[in-house]
Amino acid sequence: MASEKYVGAIDQGTTSSRFFIFNFQGKVVAMHQLEHRQIYPRPGWVEHDPMEIRDRVKDVIKVGLQKAAINRDQLSAIGITNQRETTVIWNPETGQPYYNAIVWQDMRTGDLCRDLAVNGDMDCFRNKVGLPLATYFSGPKIKWMIDNIDGVKQAVADGKAVFGNMDTWLIWWLTGGPDGGVHITDVTNASRTMLMNLETLDWDPDMLKVMGVPRQMLPEIKSSSEIYGYTKSTGIFGDEIAVSGDLGDQQAALFGQTCFTPGEAKNTYGTGCFMLLNTGEKSVQSKFGLLTTVGYKIGAQPAVYALEGSIAIAGSLVQWFRDNLGLIKESHDIEDLARTVEDNGGIYFVPAFSGLFAPHWRSDARGLITGLTHYIHKGHIARAVIEASAYQAKEIFEAMEKDSGIHLTTLKVDGGMVANELLMQFQADILDIPVICPKNRETSVLGAAYAAGLAVGFWKDQSELKKHWAVDKKWDGKMTEKRRRVLYDGWMKAVRRSYS
Repeated sequence: MASEKYVGAIDQGTTSSRFFIFNFQGKVVAMHQLEHRQIYPRPGWVEHDPMEIRDRVKDVIKVGLQKAAINRDQLSAIGITNQRETTVIWNPETGQPYYNAIVWQDMRTGDLCRDLAVNGDMDCFRNKVGLPLATYFSGPKIKWMIDNIDGVKQAVADGKAVFGNMDTWLIWWLTGGPDGGVHITDVTNASRTMLMNLETLDWDPDMLKVMGVPRQMLPEIKSSSEIYGYTKSTGIFGDEIAVSGDLGDQQAALFGQTCFTPGEAKNTYGTGCFMLLNTGEKSVQSKFGLLTTVGYKIGAQPAVYALEGSIAIAGSLVQWFRDNLGLIKESHDIEDLARTVEDNGGIYFVPAFSGLFAPHWRSDARGLITGLTHYIHKGHIARAVIEASAYQAKEIFEAMEKDSGIHLTTLKVDGGMVANELLMQFQADILDIPVICPKNRETSVLGAAYAAGLAVGFWKDQSELKKHWAVDKKWDGKMTEKRRRVLYDGWMKAVRRSYS
């Protein structure tokens, strides 16, 4: 119908940018996706070209609207969800970045993080920001750029350099760019910088001093659902559509999975693997290697906090298996190969390619395969690759239960790897709880659409969103306790061996 209204949402991810159009029922009307380059200047360094991403976003919006056969003015609002921590510094007068975006996986700030640690304690700022000192987060990346990229220090001093993660960069361009673009971020993205105080939800003066980041280069922190500004023809969209939703991708998935009650958890299986547990309106400081983060904040309502466990390598291990070993043609072929064997044959694959994230936080860990014998062939390795994501998720799951005191009874799942039935069954087996996948698996971008739509009244409230959530598949644990314990003990032994 020509008069029908929709909500658009941008999903700016690590490997591609996508634009979705959703109807009132939360169903996908149209989608378009384009990949962008991964730039590896040195071992451990990962970069993206921000201008290339901006242009890809412009293109996916254009084609998405064409596929849906609707006009721009049929969009009630636009939301955005983004790869978090990926850091851009640019000139607000010209829109030109001073350097490539430094991606969340990048490890160049390892020494810098160790230097910032008070008495060698990587958790020294946890009580303020909920995070350990790690290469993962934006703050050290900003400091590195100021200290190491020609002209940036001077530009910052002259007020000609501003910072943003990908959400901020794209919202600035959507709302006009150099022609009055809005320089904002939301609480979920800000909580991943190491610069925002978890309690005040504002930039923390002490942390800015520690990182050497002047406040004037930072975006204004907003809620995850409010009207930030309107699109302009001088931006990358067109005129006068409300830009009104902004959540980091994993928090957006929590919201899209309608995990609105404390104790509800979701796990996203993408490039990395990210498990989030809603802990309600109080932040829970982790003693077991998890991150304390803002889950979402809807308009003037109080912020909802979450515990998060981040795994650096999940789906990207399958891509590595495909591209570097050449044992499969397409990523989804790994399941058929893994099914040629009954079990992992006693081998474990610890994918510590860029260290280990939660709950270990060991940047010195390195990837390894243990337990190799003459018996092992490519089917066993394929199985070990798949199982690695499930084992890592179990580690996080156990840490969440210890930190929160909540016994988790189910796990909601989403992301590309959910299509792998072998992985989902093994996840249910190793956790010994039901694993549930919703009908709409695009939960991150749906969460961004929900936030944008709530801000403009497209959807009335969160209870209306709950009605749209429906189960597609459920996997129940079938493994014996003894078998589960033996397998997991083998995994933990392999992890300890990965420490260099």
